[in-house]
Amino acid sequence: MSNLTDLPKRILIGRALRSDRLGETLLPKRIALPVFASDPLSSVAYAPGEVLIVLSMAGLSAYHLSPWITAAIVVLMFTVVASYRQNVHAYPSGGGDYEVATTNLGQRAGLTVASALLVDYVMTVAVSISSGIENLGSAVPFVIEHKVLCALAVIALLTLMNLRGVRESGTVFAIPTYAFVGGVCLMIIWGAVRALLLGAHMKAPTADLTIHAETKGIAGFAMVFLMLRAFSSGCAALTGVEAISNGVPAFRKPKSRNAATTLALMGGLAVVMFVGIITLALTTHVRMAENPATDLLRDGHPVGSGFTQNPVITQVAAAVFGDGSIPFVFLSAVTALVLFLAANTAYNGFPVLGSILAQDRYLPRQLHTRGDRLAFSNGIVALALFAGLLVYLYGADSTRLLQLYIVGVFVSFTLSQTGMVRHWNRHLATETDPAKRRRMIRSRAINAFGACLTALVLAIVLLTKFTHGAWVAAVGMAMFYLLMTGIRRHYDSVAEELSAAEEPDDDQAPSRVHSIILVSKLHKPTLRALSYARLFRCDTLEALSINVDPAETEALQREWERRGLDVPLKVLDSPYREITRPIVEYVRDVRRDSPCDVVSVYIPEYVVGRWYEHLLHNQSALRLKGRLLFTPGVMVTSVPWQLDSSVRAKNPSRGWSAPGSVRRGQLTAPRRPDEQRPVSGERSGT
Repeated sequence: MSNLTDLPKRILIGRALRSDRLGETLLPKRIALPVFASDPLSSVAYAPGEVLIVLSMAGLSAYHLSPWITAAIVVLMFTVVASYRQNVHAYPSGGGDYEVATTNLGQRAGLTVASALLVDYVMTVAVSISSGIENLGSAVPFVIEHKVLCALAVIALLTLMNLRGVRESGTVFAIPTYAFVGGVCLMIIWGAVRALLLGAHMKAPTADLTIHAETKGIAGFAMVFLMLRAFSSGCAALTGVEAISNGVPAFRKPKSRNAATTLALMGGLAVVMFVGIITLALTTHVRMAENPATDLLRDGHPVGSGFTQNPVITQVAAAVFGDGSIPFVFLSAVTALVLFLAANTAYNGFPVLGSILAQDRYLPRQLHTRGDRLAFSNGIVALALFAGLLVYLYGADSTRLLQLYIVGVFVSFTLSQTGMVRHWNRHLATETDPAKRRRMIRSRAINAFGACLTALVLAIVLLTKFTHGAWVAAVGMAMFYLLMTGIRRHYDSVAEELSAAEEPDDDQAPSRVHSIILVSKLHKPTLRALSYARLFRCDTLEALSINVDPAETEALQREWERRGLDVPLKVLDSPYREITRPIVEYVRDVRRDSPCDVVSVYIPEYVVGRWYEHLLHNQSALRLKGRLLFTPGVMVTSVPWQLDSSVRAKNPSRGWSAPGSVRRGQLTAPRRPDEQRPVSGERSGT
C-alpha cells in the first residue's frame, strides 16, 4: 500500500529532505517579505473599498471623512509595527504573541492569544481566497459562477505548495507579490504625475454615478458611530502584521534583526500603498456602496442587479492607466493572484504556532512533527481543512467573511503589548546599566502606547461589528480555548498516570504469566507462534481455538494429536459463529480468576504484499487486537508470517524464495523434529 501512495506523494510534494538540511529552508529577507507580509500588503486591494462602502451609508458627502480615517489607520499601522519590532528582539524563538502573553500574563492569557491567532489565521485564508476569487470572477464568468469550487481548488493548490517546503513556496510567491507592489507603486506615481504635473482629469468608471444614502441627515452620535465602523473595516489592512513575530525561526541569522527589518519594510510599503490608493480613489471620484444595485444611481435611477461593482483598486487603475490598457490588465491580474497568495501568511504562521502549542501539550503532538519536506505538514493540512469548511459554509462570500475578520488579531495585539509592558517592567527592576535602561524605557513606552491604542481599536471593532458577524469569531476563539484546555488536561493526566515511581512498585511485576496462542488452523503461522511462545518464560501455555465449523474443528484436533504437540489445545464453542467475543470473554475470565497475573496472547498472522490482497481477507486479527487493547493486564503479541508476495513487494530484486528458507529479518526458534521451521514477517494480514 505504501508503494502505491509513495509515487504520487513524491510527484506532488517532492523527495523527503534530511533533518540536517533544515538550515537550507531558512529565508533571506527578500523571500521572507512576500512569505510573511503578503497578507497586509494585499489587504490594500480591499481595505480602502471597505472604508468607502461604510461611509456611503451616509451619502457622498461622508467621503470627506475618509482622509481622517486613513490618517488614523496609518498611525495605528506605525504603532503596531514599532511595537512588534520590540517583540521580535525580546522573543526571537517564534512564540510571538503567544509566548509574550504566556510568559508575562499567565497561562490563560497565552491561551486566549493562541485561540485568537488560530481563528485569525483561518479567517485570513478564507477572506483572502474568497476576495481573490471575486476579483478574478469579474474577468472570468466561470469562476464567479462556481466560486466555492474554485476557492476550494485554490486552497488545495496553496496547501500543496506549502507542503513542498517554506523555501520553495516562498520563491514561487515572491514574484507575484513583488509584481503587485511594483504595479501599485507605479500606479500611484503615474497618477500623481498626471494629476499634479500634467493636469489631467482622471475619472473612475463610477465617477458619474451618485449614491443614495441609506440614512439621510446623519449627524451627532450616529456620524461618530459610522466613522468608527468605517475605521474598524479599514483596520483589515493590519491583519498579518503579527505573522513575522511568530515566524522569526524561519529567518536566516541574525534572525531578530532580519525579522525587524522585514517588519519595517512591510509597514512602510503597506502605508504607502494604502494612502496612495485612498488618495487616488478620492481624486478619480470612485463610488462604492454596500448594495450597489439599489444605492448607486445613474441619472437618478438605480443601476440595477446587472451592474458589477469593481474593487477600488481596479477602478483607480482604469482611471490612471486607461480601461483595458496593458498596465491595467497587468495590475488586475497580479491583484487577483496576490490575494490568493496572501493566504500564505497564514500557511506560515498557523503551523509554527500549532507546533509550539503542541510542544506545550495544548494541541495534538502530531502538529509538532515536521513532514518529509521539513515543513509542519499536519498544521498545514489542518489549516486547509478549517479554511475550506469556512469557505463552504459562507459560500466564498468575502463581504460576509469580512464581518468575522480582525477580531482575533486585535485581541492578540492588545494582550501581546500589555505583556511586553510587564516584560520591560520586570527587566527594569534588575537592570543597572543606564544605556540599557534608556532603551528599555523607550521600548516600554512604545509598547504601552501600542497596548492602549489596540485596546481602543478592539473595543471599537467589537462595538461596531459584533452583531454583523464578529460574534462568530468570538465563538470560534472560545471553542479553540476549551479544546486546548481539554487537550492539556488529557496529556497531564496521562503523564501523571504513567510517571515512574521513585521506589519499585510491586504491582508492576505480575505474579504469573498465562500464555495463550490463538489457533484457527495448524499451518506454518501457527507453528511459528508455538515456537516463538516457548522462547519466553510463562507459567502456563495453552492453545485456544474457536469452534465455528465442527468439521474443521475436529480435523484440527486430529492433526494436533497426530503431531504430538505438547501444548494443550482448548476449544470454545461459538453457536453464533463469533470469533472475537468468545476470545475476549475467555481472556477476561482468566484475568478475573487471577487478578494479579498477566495474560499474554499470541496471534499468528500472515502478511500479504499487495494492497488489493488485503480486501480478500477479513482482518479478524486486527479487530481482535483492538478489543484486547482495552482489557487490563493483557499483552498482545503478533507473530507474522511473510508470504512470498510480501517479500517480493519489499525486495523485488530477490525474486522467489525457496520453500522453508530463512529470509532477511526472520527469527529462528528452537523446534521439535516434527515441527517446520517458522518464519516471521513485518506487518500482518489476516
